[in-house]
Amino acid sequence: MNEISMPKAVIQPLAFERSPGYWQTVGRRFMRDRVAIGAAVVVAILLILAVFGPWLVPSDPYASSMMKRLKPIGFEGHPLGTDELGRDMLSRLMVGARLSLFMGITPVILAFVVGSVIGITAGYAGGTLNTVMMRTIDVFYAFPSVLLAIALSGALGAGITNSLISLTIVFIPPIARVAESVTTQIRGRDFVDAARASGANAFTIVRVHVLGNVLGPIFVYATSLIAVAMILASGLSFLGLGVKPPEPEWGLMLNTLRTAIYVQPWIAALPGVMIFITSIAFNLLADGLRSAMEIKQ
Repeated sequence: MNEISMPKAVIQPLAFERSPGYWQTVGRRFMRDRVAIGAAVVVAILLILAVFGPWLVPSDPYASSMMKRLKPIGFEGHPLGTDELGRDMLSRLMVGARLSLFMGITPVILAFVVGSVIGITAGYAGGTLNTVMMRTIDVFYAFPSVLLAIALSGALGAGITNSLISLTIVFIPPIARVAESVTTQIRGRDFVDAARASGANAFTIVRVHVLGNVLGPIFVYATSLIAVAMILASGLSFLGLGVKPPEPEWGLMLNTLRTAIYVQPWIAALPGVMIFITSIAFNLLADGLRSAMEIKQ
């Protein structure tokens, strides 16, 4: 009797859909935020100006002409007019983006590194070390940030380097406070207790389990401080404690153009408009990042 051949069942592997990771979810949420995307585009344009501005300017930002001083917006050859020395405003605003962003971003980066180390150390160690470190940090909260920056710059002397040092000292305490708060919350999680019970040392626990969970919130908060840093840096330059002439910097340009406010108010307001746009862009970008990272588990 012939055997009847039965068709073999075709076994197809089950397709499992992988759930997106945390950072993929953050990226998708951020891309759906049109306001944050617009702010990111503005920040990208400003960074391009800061890097390539000296090669994109239509004319020499340092060339002065007393015959062309304080010309209005739309003047021939000068789309945004000229300043009190006849220098092209468009060129100076474009080149000024480099120093203005440098003075705003650099102290925040330095404060992010130092403040994160202080805050994470204090938050993970706890106890007496936490009390001593954070009470020392709290001393700086007795002074408003503007007055503290002016006092430190006045004591150290005018100049870009001293301004950077002053602003870095101003921003270390708030970043350290945020880092300590977030680390204290993470320290009590089950996965940290499990790592501690397995015999891992404190450095390994912080490097493997703590940093990945705390750097995100600290970075978002630090991003929001860039706008404040730019305003403070511009204020120091306005008071003569920051960038020195003839370097183009938006705060310094506000200072030198203040006497022209009754002659050409729109020209005098242009550096302030750039500071305002940049500050709003960084604030909206930080808000977008914060909203994208607030994912309910």
